[in-house]
Amino acid sequence: MTGSPTAPDEVVQLCSDLIRFDTSNTGDPQTVKGEREAAEYVAGKLSEVGYEVEVLDSGAPGRSNVFARLKGADPSRGALLVHGHLDVVPAEPSEWSVHPFSGAVQDGYVWGRGAVDMKDMVAMTIAVARQFKREGFVPPRDIVFAFLADEEAGGSYGSHWLTKNRPDLFEGCTEAVGEVGGFSLTLGQDRRVYLIETAEKGMAWMRLRAKGKPGHGSFLHDDNAVTILAEAVARLGNHRFPLVLTDTVRSFAEHIRELTGMEFPDSDIEGAFAKLGPVARMVGATVRDTANPTMLSAGYKANVIPSTAEATVDCRVLPGRRDAFLREVDELLGPDVEREWIQDLPALETEFDGPLVEAMAAALRTEDPEARTVPYMLSGGTDAKAFVDLGMRCFGFAPLRLPPELDFASLFHGIDERVPVDALEFGTKVLDRFLRTA
Repeated sequence: MTGSPTAPDEVVQLCSDLIRFDTSNTGDPQTVKGEREAAEYVAGKLSEVGYEVEVLDSGAPGRSNVFARLKGADPSRGALLVHGHLDVVPAEPSEWSVHPFSGAVQDGYVWGRGAVDMKDMVAMTIAVARQFKREGFVPPRDIVFAFLADEEAGGSYGSHWLTKNRPDLFEGCTEAVGEVGGFSLTLGQDRRVYLIETAEKGMAWMRLRAKGKPGHGSFLHDDNAVTILAEAVARLGNHRFPLVLTDTVRSFAEHIRELTGMEFPDSDIEGAFAKLGPVARMVGATVRDTANPTMLSAGYKANVIPSTAEATVDCRVLPGRRDAFLREVDELLGPDVEREWIQDLPALETEFDGPLVEAMAAALRTEDPEARTVPYMLSGGTDAKAFVDLGMRCFGFAPLRLPPELDFASLFHGIDERVPVDALEFGTKVLDRFLRTA
């Protein structure tokens, strides 16, 4: 008679199953699909081993979230939140080598939309949670497992709705771990560092609007809303915001210098980051604010000059830079362009120290004795932005040991998104060790 499967035994199938739920999030609530079905799958996997599970919709039908709490040995200690999101960005099947919602397991990878963002971490969390329950394991403190909706559109129907309307679900949580951290970066001669996310840029999606005099497209026109907007968008999109080295970025550079001897002079820190390989795109975006135009909308007919024109700009703002950033933006836009926030979520930053950070490093070294951990700032955003409002220290820790040749950063929202099978199994073992000691 064989024993129960272990967490590493289950994680690949769990990840593949989760990918097969098409949970594409366009940002339009009318087109969102699959979150309820994915949530019910997760709830079933947890209930099956004895968890008391709560599934609830947050503000709209089908925007489903799953919660379970594992009681710890010391109720006086703050609880640890382990969170992941079930939604993904859309994918166009014709562009992929495999169908993006196939969950195919081939060539040593699990393929599909969400493989790294972030159904891999969701699968690892479920696998470990199931193993703990089967063993009757009691962790050092309460662990709250949360599987959330709507992260890819800012969390309005997920983490932010929940922290405002159901803070009781997070009772006692003082620290949180989520996505985009704990992955390896190989720096020559097989020297591996694991990047722990301790900071995130602010995420602000801005709508710009210009108004002008409508009229016939054949007439002379000096008050054209499209022209006014286009010139302002070009100024903003071409602008280079100043170099700012935050504490996290300086700490990252210092850790890498100590490990490799690489120098990161302030005069050319971007050039130094470029030598880190593909991950340079991720860390290189954390030394300046950015404002990238992403959408334009104006007019309804070729020969009609419209009265309004609109644009959407994706702004990412460094910690401590918000006021200065807005001053620069307003100067670039000028008086004839209005701006308003579609989404406005703050930057966050915490220190790279304390027992939780030490537990991460120790868990990684258990599976990879050469592992070294370094802090870094994420240029994007996660559900952590909601949890800091409840006073939690937030980290990104979804551990993966990656092949040196894999361009990991390009897989986020990319074509042929995939995660190595052995990285999933490695990460599950690390997460297991971490949660047993955190």
